[in-house]
Order: sequence, then C-alpha cells, then structure tokens
Amino acid sequence: MADTAESAALKPVIVRTYSAGVHFGYLARRDGKEVDLERSRRIHYWVGANSCSGLATGGLDTKKSRVADPVTITLTEAIEIIDCTPEAVASIESATWVR
Repeated sequence: MADTAESAALKPVIVRTYSAGVHFGYLARRDGKEVDLERSRRIHYWVGANSCSGLATGGLDTKKSRVADPVTITLTEAIEIIDCTPEAVASIESATWVR
C-alpha cells in the first residue's frame, strides 16, 4: 500500500460494500471489486445525508454520526465508489467516535 507521502495524493472516496458497510478513505488500489483504502474510516451510522452520494458530497453531522478510527483496509466486495468533495472530507475526517 501507499506510504504517507503517497497517501497524501490519493483520491478521497466513499466505498459501499456488499457486506462490510460504508467506508471513507483514500483509494490506493482498485482491482475489480477489490479495493485498498488508506486511512479508511468505517461509517457505522451517519446523520446529515440521505444516501452514500449525499455523504460524499455534503458530509455528515459530526456530533450525531459514528465513525471509526482510521485503518488500512482491503475491501473485497466494493459495489460503489464515490469521489468526495472537500467539504465531505473535512466533515468525515473531523468526526469522532463518542465513547
């Protein structure tokens, strides 16, 4: 996968999978349905968007949504990959998991 310098240039995306949920991260590689994400954050629950497309364009309510800490991940059943706007990136990256 990409190192830190390379991951800064990677495209931020929302990935919806068949069985592993919705993820935000930086697209490092795609091969068919298999996707590698750097700094991936699983979005367990979100408020502020009605769909994955809305999430990718407008972001989420950082106080009411539940977003996991960043990890590097390979997703094997990606069915949707959506480019994120800068506004969505800022919102998702600032979300924290309330414990």
